[in-house]
Amino acid sequence: VQLQASGGGLVQPGESLRLSCAASGFNFRESSIGWFRQAPGKERERVACIRASDNTTSYADSLEGRFTISRDDFKSTAYLQMNSLKPEDTAVYYCAADTLWRLCRTSTKGHGMDYWGKGTQVTVSS
Repeated sequence: VQLQASGGGLVQPGESLRLSCAASGFNFRESSIGWFRQAPGKERERVACIRASDNTTSYADSLEGRFTISRDDFKSTAYLQMNSLKPEDTAVYYCAADTLWRLCRTSTKGHGMDYWGKGTQVTVSS
């Protein structure tokens, strides 16, 4: 099983980034995918989740509509489009997968998610 997050980097406030999460070794099509992040000195928090089969999405309220999660089941890849980035978005971003939509949607820290990838660093700074 592998989840590989990529696309992070250093950007200025107001700019955009698109993160990718490439998956292999499990049934991606039947898994809910979540993006989580952990900032220095803070606990991990849920950013967004997308459900298998119908692409229902769920977002953290704090994002104010700036981020969009999507998936391409043919490529076994999930994405996180991040717009209008702020310094407080600086964190390591992780993608995770689980067959239970409820778990992804309700777990604020992602506890119990089946699979996790290594994170990708996003730094927003002028």
